[in-house]
Amino acid sequence: MQQRIPVITPEAPAAIGPYSQAVRTDSFLFTSGIIPIDIQTGGISEGSIEEHAHLVFRYLSAVAEAAGTCLARAVKVTIFLTDIAHFQQVNAVYTQYFNEPYPARTALQVAALPKGAMIEVEAVILL
Repeated sequence: MQQRIPVITPEAPAAIGPYSQAVRTDSFLFTSGIIPIDIQTGGISEGSIEEHAHLVFRYLSAVAEAAGTCLARAVKVTIFLTDIAHFQQVNAVYTQYFNEPYPARTALQVAALPKGAMIEVEAVILL
């Protein structure tokens, strides 16, 4: 029987609702959506979409490492953007954190994200 083990790290923003930063099973890590929260203030970090994307991917990496894996083992990434016009800028940042063969991915525009964020990212990563 597969276990569900919550993953919590101080290197990424704490959950802002009733959920875990990630859940580890026997084979996979399922992350919750990560937004560019400044860990010190609890508010959205200042900066451009590129700076927000870097921060979110660094947090995603920290959650993966806390679970004993890494972004190179990602099999699926979902990127939520409040403005799809940011797609190319986010792609440029994305390729600094993920290498070929790239994970499967979905990027989509949404009406709004928590705390007014411009980007939110979640992933499924092999352990």
